[in-house]
Amino acid sequence: MHRTILIVEDEPILREIMKDYFINEGFDVLEAGDGKEALSLFQEREVHLIILDIMLPELDGWSVCMRIRKSSNVPIIMLTARVDEDDTLLGFELGADDYVAKPYSPPILLARAKRLLDSRGVCEPAGDRLESSGIAVHLPSRTVTVDGTNCNLTHTEFEILTYLMKNKGIVITREQLVIKIWGYDFVGDDRTVNSHIRNLRHKLGDKSKCIGTVVRSGYRFEDHA
Repeated sequence: MHRTILIVEDEPILREIMKDYFINEGFDVLEAGDGKEALSLFQEREVHLIILDIMLPELDGWSVCMRIRKSSNVPIIMLTARVDEDDTLLGFELGADDYVAKPYSPPILLARAKRLLDSRGVCEPAGDRLESSGIAVHLPSRTVTVDGTNCNLTHTEFEILTYLMKNKGIVITREQLVIKIWGYDFVGDDRTVNSHIRNLRHKLGDKSKCIGTVVRSGYRFEDHA
């Protein structure tokens, strides 16, 4: 099955370079030069991953990400020439799954995109369901319910939750989470992990107490009534 990438970049040369790399790897590619065009294409076509520049005409990348997250957990990689750490955290808080600073290496961007897409298709040999304290995870469909109500998580939030649940009762360090979710080449820090945990807890509501913080260590998933 062909997988479709939506590249949202207002610089035609950069967009063309990315497009060529992904097409050569067998992907279908959609292109948008501004935020409004990106949203229109996303609504019209099936998209499996979005590469989203922040500084866009018409509608910036943060606004595009926020609107898409209202209805979809499609993986989003954000691109920016800005190196402010707060900008990075804002992207994660709005639901981005990864973040790449310009100038970037196209092969690295391709590798990160493949990592996100491949992790969505992994089948779990030990069973297809995790359940604890009213939180139920169906791994093949990547769906989560809390006390029977659907809980719409981003790709990264889903990965963090399942990793913690699979290791219930064990302290998972922030470094372990970074390596598991983003890989060894990730340039973020503890605040990145904290931001995703905060978003995940908010979506879990009363069940957020299942994810405990272990001071100066990391996080631990535990059963709670």
